[in-house]
Amino acid sequence: MKTRHLFPLSLALTAALLLSGCNSELLLKGDTASNTTPTTAKKIQLGTAAKPDVASNSMDPQEPEQVQDRDLWDRVRNGFSMEQPENKRITQHIKWLEKHPSYLKRLEKRSRPYIHFILEQAKQRGLPTELVLLPAVESAYRPFAYSHGRAAGLWQFIPATGRHFKLKQNWWYDGRRDVVASTHAALDYLEALAKRFNGDWHLALAAYNSGAGTVSRAITKNKRKGEPTDYWSLKLPRETRNYVPRLLALTQVIRTPEKYGISLKPMPDEPYFASVDIGSQLDLAVAADMAGMSTDNLYRLNPGFNRWATAPDGPHRLILPVKKCDSFSKKLAKLDPEKRIHWKRYKVRSGDSLSTIAEKHGTTTALLKQANKLGNNSIRAGKHLVIPMSTKSLDHYALSADKRKQRIQSRKRKGTRIVHTVKPGDTFWDLAKNYKVSHSKLAKWNGMAPRDPLSLGQKLVVWVDKKNIKSSQTAQLPAIMDVKPPSTTNSVHYKVRDGDSLARIAERFKVGVADLKRWNTIEGKYLKAGQNLKLFVDVTAQTL
Repeated sequence: MKTRHLFPLSLALTAALLLSGCNSELLLKGDTASNTTPTTAKKIQLGTAAKPDVASNSMDPQEPEQVQDRDLWDRVRNGFSMEQPENKRITQHIKWLEKHPSYLKRLEKRSRPYIHFILEQAKQRGLPTELVLLPAVESAYRPFAYSHGRAAGLWQFIPATGRHFKLKQNWWYDGRRDVVASTHAALDYLEALAKRFNGDWHLALAAYNSGAGTVSRAITKNKRKGEPTDYWSLKLPRETRNYVPRLLALTQVIRTPEKYGISLKPMPDEPYFASVDIGSQLDLAVAADMAGMSTDNLYRLNPGFNRWATAPDGPHRLILPVKKCDSFSKKLAKLDPEKRIHWKRYKVRSGDSLSTIAEKHGTTTALLKQANKLGNNSIRAGKHLVIPMSTKSLDHYALSADKRKQRIQSRKRKGTRIVHTVKPGDTFWDLAKNYKVSHSKLAKWNGMAPRDPLSLGQKLVVWVDKKNIKSSQTAQLPAIMDVKPPSTTNSVHYKVRDGDSLARIAERFKVGVADLKRWNTIEGKYLKAGQNLKLFVDVTAQTL
């Protein structure tokens, strides 16, 4: 979805100054998204009010100094109200959870920054608190999750449904991944579905997964046959038949974890984050420095932002740990407006186009036209443009959309890695047929979905079997082999703990068992507690 980027009078003045004789190539200028510069940052608490304090840089909430009066899990349990029938589909998923306690621990850890907020929103609407666990089924509480069906974020909205519920989607920002905006949209959607299906939450959940039309048609078919029309009696897609049982199985385990030999770590019943009104566009590295946290952790609370800065036309807010809000607000109030975004003065060269300049500098043609008051795409060699630039190298923004995709494309897979430049008429299906690979795998290798549109000049990674490539293509392989992007691999020293196995350690650090064996001298079949291992891990892979 394309949106217009509106820039204030201050941008026009900045651009005029830059183009009127300043000789420096890199200039620090520019408030770019508000007609007024905020003198203070407005803080809006989300959920239960909490007095800000000093906090750690870690995304993981700090352990409470004293035992909390109330465990958040108790509030979640107390709000359970959905019918729990005896059904073998539920039982199967419960057994799976019993056999995979590490999965539940990962869910628990990932949910901690978000679950209090989701619970508060469900409670305010009077909704069953089973819905608080729905992101576990949808995305495993991974805010950057992206499915083969083009669904994104904690709540896995597809583009069309996201737009229907007013979730902006543009180059700078994707509201489907915005934790606050997508939660409101998801609960709006679920409420509407529950109303459509007369308060039957099993049917509403099935419709959330496969569409209300799919469920309604299944009900109509059963009515014609004189058969029951409850969820458990309908003929639905396989994924939908497992969708509701997965949630109900998770609900049962959360309700009485001790019954299944599982322990849940107590969770403070207090907000983890709050929303801060920043007034206008802001470089995320600058914001992270002022908040006293890593840029990666800032992205994980603000996954809706695709690039190195917040969106020029909003939303003009940042989600921050509650304990960091006051300090951040004071620093933001003192920040020179010209240091919110850096600007570069660029001299147009022969052969340049707005699109190539935009790609080179990590921005868009529309943004360059707005910033430089251009009525069309025409530019002339020798003229100057002003370009918004990140304060740090783009590699620093490891969780931006481009860097996440680059990491996916650089993963080692089976076969020979080549790069295809998209040409007019190319589709995933045609390319897959040409290279003799699966179209779904081709999309996955590039961090995309099979139905995602391709753009001219786009680079796609393809892992091919040389014997399946035509001789004319084989001759070109050395010329089109891609250069792997700068490594984000770090060495890690790990001390083996009781109960560890090669498989568990490999899964935890997202490496292969064969790699662990190659990096270390391991005698016998088993590891010993206290044994030291050396690993080489992709740092960005550990964050997703």
